[in-house]
Amino acid sequence: MKYILNLLVLTILSSTTLTAQKSDANIFGDVQAEGEHLPFVSVYLKDTQHGTMTDLSGHYMLTNLPEGEHTLVASLMGYKPVEKKVIIKKGESQEVNFVMEEQVMSLDDIVITGTKTFKRKTESAVVVNVLEGKKLEMLQAGTLSEGLAFQPGLRMETDCQTCNYTQLRMNGLGGAYSQILINSRPVFSPLTGLYGLEQIPTNMIERIEVVRGGGSALYGAGAIGGTVNVITKVPESSSFSASTTQSVINGDASDSQVFANAGILSDRKNAGLTLFATNRKRESYDHNGDGFSELPKLKNNSFGFTSFLLPAPNHKLEASFSSMYEYRRGGDREDLPAYLAEQTEDRTHNVLMGGLDYGFSFNDNQSSLDVYVAGQRTDRDHYTGILPEKGTSEYQEHLENPPYGLTENETYMGGVQMNHMLPDFFGGKNNMTFGTEYNYDMVLDEIQAYDYLLDQTTRNFGAYVQSDWEITKKWNLLTGVRSDKHNMVDNLIFSPRVSLLYKQNGMQLRGSWSTGFRAPQAFDSDMHIAFAGGGIQRVVLADDLEEERSQSWSASLNYDKPTEKYIWGVTVEGFYTTLYDAFILEENGTDPNGNVILEKRNGNNSTVKGITMEARANYNKLWQLEAGYTIQSSQFDEAVKWSESIEGTKEYLRTPDHYGYYTLTYNPVWGIKAALSGVYTGSMLVPHFGAGPGDTTGNPINDELVKSDPFMETNIKISYALDWRYVGVGLEFFGGVQNVFNAYQDDFDIGKNRDSNYVYGPARPRTIYLGIKLMNL
Repeated sequence: MKYILNLLVLTILSSTTLTAQKSDANIFGDVQAEGEHLPFVSVYLKDTQHGTMTDLSGHYMLTNLPEGEHTLVASLMGYKPVEKKVIIKKGESQEVNFVMEEQVMSLDDIVITGTKTFKRKTESAVVVNVLEGKKLEMLQAGTLSEGLAFQPGLRMETDCQTCNYTQLRMNGLGGAYSQILINSRPVFSPLTGLYGLEQIPTNMIERIEVVRGGGSALYGAGAIGGTVNVITKVPESSSFSASTTQSVINGDASDSQVFANAGILSDRKNAGLTLFATNRKRESYDHNGDGFSELPKLKNNSFGFTSFLLPAPNHKLEASFSSMYEYRRGGDREDLPAYLAEQTEDRTHNVLMGGLDYGFSFNDNQSSLDVYVAGQRTDRDHYTGILPEKGTSEYQEHLENPPYGLTENETYMGGVQMNHMLPDFFGGKNNMTFGTEYNYDMVLDEIQAYDYLLDQTTRNFGAYVQSDWEITKKWNLLTGVRSDKHNMVDNLIFSPRVSLLYKQNGMQLRGSWSTGFRAPQAFDSDMHIAFAGGGIQRVVLADDLEEERSQSWSASLNYDKPTEKYIWGVTVEGFYTTLYDAFILEENGTDPNGNVILEKRNGNNSTVKGITMEARANYNKLWQLEAGYTIQSSQFDEAVKWSESIEGTKEYLRTPDHYGYYTLTYNPVWGIKAALSGVYTGSMLVPHFGAGPGDTTGNPINDELVKSDPFMETNIKISYALDWRYVGVGLEFFGGVQNVFNAYQDDFDIGKNRDSNYVYGPARPRTIYLGIKLMNL
């Protein structure tokens, strides 16, 4: 740690000697597309950190530029980047104008997640996939959970029949191995991960960046499977939109959603504010007619903002805040208080989340410093219970002390990051990154009736250093190491990462190696209290539980071919991850209340390996196809005996060997759009806990492993927009069907003795929807 701090200080001191003399050389001009000036276009000198943005009138100016021959670039998401050669002379000003064309596919977006610095996708040594907010809207994805299913190597999973909590699986690993970031900050706590993927509305999202594989070298514990970075919207212009969607779930339950957005930008474009608000009401849905819901009742209200201020040249202050309220109830007898229902889960969440970043560049834009803080607080009231048989002592005790619970969760983090460009580093250039951050998470969860108390505080201090070395125009070497001191791990943990990129003629070859760890903290997706056999299942930590280590390898080939009429491309990536002392869950008797105990222990090693394939194509701006498919294997070295009554298995549970997605969009003329999409989930081993010999509902008596059927969920959406430019607004009508062929699980357990975790396949049955949207033009 001392070495890293000394290196940081030396870099800052040495950088002052590199400050260039003021050249008084300037470039100014404008940027247009189809005869209209474009605001907020990034204009910069390639291979330097001199850059700016066009103002509201589409004009820009760069001052005090370095002398010599350079390449000037104009870049804006959704448009093809334009490069022009310029010769800069001391004391001279010159005009350079740009004309940009709309880009039909985002082949070369600016991304940040792979390296914690802004880079083009094709120049990043780490594969970064981007899912834009406009695409989420076209796919009718209302929440983050619904959108993530349309990314290669990712699979969204519903894990509870009663409460419907979800988790994200990346490269065959469970939800606890994926790091969710909000604006690059890890404030998505383990508790938030249980329900937060469904609580974050897509109308607050600008784009989602996904890095598959080990990201621990930069992001710390929990990034073994990969990292998802949710970038919230910032204003590009003063704007507004409002929409409402009315859905009917399998002809039975209704689902109503309202979205509103507004963007405000100052005349000088040095300050802006984006506002969002959502409201959702969904009725519960009972698929098998037993009186117990498969989709819980939902009420959701969210609002928030993202803002920025440019207080001085090369300085930027960003702030974000969101408030999310959600009530969900699953089970039966919604007309009664939760504790009088036969079986129910009742949750009320109040979540506050926000962050503050201040960054500035100096040393003639060769260096930058970013200071940031972020945090979230969740207050949760909850009930998880089964009504005992009337006339018993347990029934009376239940009435006197029903199993209501309270949860408090706070997550805070802060950090400092410095970037310094070495423009002449052994014949190339090197962007050095140094940083430290501190993470704090506290969770207090209590259900007195079950004698259940989780009082856990985790603290982690991390420091990292990274070298992003462009050796030549074709070769890039990314190396980094992060050190972490976690209060639940005895020793300091070092997590290195090495990635190599070779690019030529539209092709990129990448190879990567990384290590990581997962701390033995208690509250993550496998700590969910579940119903099974008329009782409760609880997960506890073994007394000697130690951290889990990982080592990951990956290699990929990416190729894109643009022509005048079409663009097509493919990506093939292989991955191989070994987990050492892997966490496993095994049955270990019952507690004093008779509830089944599943104990989290260190097992032997396990291996996850496979290949992910992507394809993308666009023809003449009319048709666009994107698809991804993963073939993989996840196995423990030795069988895990998850139930005391049946044989164990080496295979990961709830993990299909095949899964994928596709999206096909058609835009024949302005105002008409059509989208066809699908998500494929292959067969998998699903644990099914038996109801016991006293059950008379027809549920299985004994524990069993079920090989599920594969599912193909197909969706369609059509929209038509009216262009009222003379009044400055547009009106869009849209509708469609989700899960057109009603591919949905058909063997749910029934009654209050059901195994609530015996759920798999698509998250919802056939759903028909209609909507309308009003927006400014």
